[in-house]
Amino acid sequence: MIRRGYPMRKLFLRTSALLLAPLLVMLCGCDEKTKGGEDHAAGRPVLTMAVHYALRSQAREFVASIRPRVESDLGFRVTGKVVKRFVEVGQRVKAGATLATLDDTDLKLQKEQADAEYATSNVALMQTAADETRAIKLKKDGWTAQAALDRTRAVAQEARGRNQRAARAVELAKNSLDYAVLRADTDGVVTQTSIEPGQVIAAGAPAVRIARAGEMEAAVALPEAYASAAGGGEANLFLWSNPGKIYRAKLRELSPSADLATRNFAARFSILDADAAISLGMSATLRIASADAAPEIGVPLSALFNKGQGASLWRVGADGRLEQTPVTVLRYEANAAIVFGPLEEGENIVILGAQKLDGGAKVRAVVQQ
Repeated sequence: MIRRGYPMRKLFLRTSALLLAPLLVMLCGCDEKTKGGEDHAAGRPVLTMAVHYALRSQAREFVASIRPRVESDLGFRVTGKVVKRFVEVGQRVKAGATLATLDDTDLKLQKEQADAEYATSNVALMQTAADETRAIKLKKDGWTAQAALDRTRAVAQEARGRNQRAARAVELAKNSLDYAVLRADTDGVVTQTSIEPGQVIAAGAPAVRIARAGEMEAAVALPEAYASAAGGGEANLFLWSNPGKIYRAKLRELSPSADLATRNFAARFSILDADAAISLGMSATLRIASADAAPEIGVPLSALFNKGQGASLWRVGADGRLEQTPVTVLRYEANAAIVFGPLEEGENIVILGAQKLDGGAKVRAVVQQ
């Protein structure tokens, strides 16, 4: 029933809308079915990458310090009071350079005493030698007995022995006087001093440490689990002051026992191509790559999934369908996983959205560029 006075234009528009609504719903449904059929036929697009095997080796890095191959503690060979020290830590010295001196007053007195005893023994030696000569002549002429000649010879022999002992005492006193001066036995750098003027030091106690000029090494501490394999890998050295420069290194020495506190093994690596940029005491990083490298595959972490049967990947078959492929995860890195499995070189694997896919589904591979 139409109310009286209701505008005819509005009535026409409402009637048209009611008649067209079912037709629009039918058209939309047909369009969605057509699109769904096209997508199903083409396959769901997935991001993939080609499998590539490469020889990968796990590298370990250790903090190292540059040390000399030979470093010696020098000390006085006699006991005495230090008078002066001539070197400081870091100073370069030449062989024969004076490092420190002791008070030599007593040593000079011992030298004078030895000289006096030697002079006395020379006089006694000349006197007994003359007596022996006369006794031999008298015995030859028949003026003395054999017993008197034997006594004269014994006294002369004793005088010769005293003279030899006095000569050796002079040499020892001279050497002791020379030992009061500590000299460098080789070219090098002073790395430590343990004495100060006025200090009384015993014979043989460390006084000055010198690092010999020449070959330098990298000193590192290796953990127990890696110490045995350190010599088999390729070692490279990077200075903290110049990280862009790479030096080749080779294991020269490995301690047979671990440190009691840290349980690490002390090791020394020779720097094969050292240059003037390397100085004693520098800090460096020693990188050791394992020698037993095997072909491995590096994949993004998002490519892995686990449905209760272990780690797996989706492999895109020749017909475009997904195949679940179990793999073994060798190790995890920052943004990737190193895996090994029954994959062929160049095969495509899904690297994104693997958890939302099902086996056997047909997909359209979009290879990552």
